[in-house]
Amino acid sequence: MNLVIDDAGWLVGVSHRPSPNQDMRPAHVPIDALVVHGITLPPGRFGHGLVTELFTNTLDVHADPALRELADVRVSAHALIERTGRITQYASFDARAWHAGVSRLGGRSQVNDFAIGVELEGTDHCPYARAQYTALARLVRTLAARYPALVRERIVGHSDIAPGRKTDPGPAFDWTALDRVLARSASCI
Repeated sequence: MNLVIDDAGWLVGVSHRPSPNQDMRPAHVPIDALVVHGITLPPGRFGHGLVTELFTNTLDVHADPALRELADVRVSAHALIERTGRITQYASFDARAWHAGVSRLGGRSQVNDFAIGVELEGTDHCPYARAQYTALARLVRTLAARYPALVRERIVGHSDIAPGRKTDPGPAFDWTALDRVLARSASCI
């Protein structure tokens, strides 16, 4: 099934949970990068919906001791891909989601200005699910059709743009597997 992005930058047919943690991108800055992240809340536990709560500022940080450090964190991503391959979108791809933090890519800082952030439910050391690679590849192909400056070389991990500060998506993310899934389509980037 192909993904479709509407005129406002939202995927059609997926869950939308608009995050307050976003703003407008600077004018005339092309979207030319995609940052792959890994996230799970609490750490190492999947499928609890807490990532959505974090991105929408509704997370009860007192529900688990591991969440307390997130009390004042205001972050988001454009999309989350769960272990099942289900996609939830938090910000229009045309907007600036707050996912990269202090980072650099290709000599440029302010990576949020020109990058799309996609979170995968997972950890640095737990293999990501096949359904996630399939969903990510579908999303990448759809985004590349909308944003022609987005090429494979500009699809990077959070650890690539914030070395020493971030480790995700970690060694468990199989970049070769993503490339294989992307290559299965003639419309891949």
